[in-house]
Amino acid sequence: MDISLTPADLAVHARAREMVEKHFYPYEIELEMNGTLPDATIETIKQGVRDYGFNGWNHTKEDGGQGLTMVQKVLLHEELGKVTGVLWTLCFGASLPLMHGTEEQRCEFLYPCNEGTRRSCYAITEPDAGSDARMVKTRADFRNGKYYITGEKWFVTTADYADIILVHAIVDGDPDKPSLFIVEKNQPGVIVKREPKFMHTYLFEHYEMLFDNVEVDPSRLLGKVGGGLDLTKDWFTDTRIELGAHGVGAAIRATEIANDFAAKRVQFGHAIRDFQAIEFMLADMAVEIMAAKSMLYRIAAEVDRGLDRKLTHAKASAIKLYASEMAGRVVDKAVQIMGGRGYMRENPVERLYRDVRVDRIWEGTSEIQRVIIGGQIKKRGLDIYTGWN
Repeated sequence: MDISLTPADLAVHARAREMVEKHFYPYEIELEMNGTLPDATIETIKQGVRDYGFNGWNHTKEDGGQGLTMVQKVLLHEELGKVTGVLWTLCFGASLPLMHGTEEQRCEFLYPCNEGTRRSCYAITEPDAGSDARMVKTRADFRNGKYYITGEKWFVTTADYADIILVHAIVDGDPDKPSLFIVEKNQPGVIVKREPKFMHTYLFEHYEMLFDNVEVDPSRLLGKVGGGLDLTKDWFTDTRIELGAHGVGAAIRATEIANDFAAKRVQFGHAIRDFQAIEFMLADMAVEIMAAKSMLYRIAAEVDRGLDRKLTHAKASAIKLYASEMAGRVVDKAVQIMGGRGYMRENPVERLYRDVRVDRIWEGTSEIQRVIIGGQIKKRGLDIYTGWN
């Protein structure tokens, strides 16, 4: 069984590492200390993404993307996951549901998002609706040939920078008709309610937003009426694999920093890595990364070989669950090894410690992933996770 990376895969990985080191790492401290970056700097980073050929990384070449395989996507996001402040969001690509748009929607939204001239964000979560999508109350009422959207959305990530909002709403108040609508942020009735602050540093904001009778033409319905949940679930599948790669990358960077520190830090006449307490932590960290990376690469390779989308959804939950929790454990050990230095914001390990915590929450909590995995075991048997085809 050959599970080695191809020369093309290795070239993508090397290119991604070089891009991250050249265009992302240099701005981490400035972002951490100021909470933002100048527009000119953001554009410089985005141009670097274009120069390295990673704009539209999640789309085909026909859709204005790069046509990367799933293996190559996870190699890219492994490197991006090493970046703090979620600067990886500047490695831009159109939100996946836009690929299902009409030709008019593709020309107006999909291609420009992959070019980086437009940006979309996703409005799903509500005050009383998160994991249970049937609790969504945001309505899209059809009258006089138009849809009118009314409701409240929370955690609309990157809403301050985006100009397009993909709004998950139920048509005419029917929970069996979840649908996606493309809303321009500057439309009348689109209101920013609040800009809450969160544990991690993030280049952009996570708005709480109100939609007050926002008029939307039927041409802005993405897909079909009632098809919104399927589009959203499909998006979740790929983002969960992406977050698995981020967890692996974050854990690798934290371990490399801690390992180098432990080799140079001398106490009681010895490098601290020579003490078994530290050596065992580094050993556990390395094994955890190896296990997560093996799972990540295996799932990505199966997707490239044509894994059924439903099985991909099931396995995406496994890598998202394991890698996000693994990253938390590994980065925590890195902080412990470095002591007070690991607790300083100027240290990437401290920033990663805060960054990775949200990975157990967004795009489906760890608990929801366990629900999905348990359901798949009931439906398909243990072999979906314990077997090997």
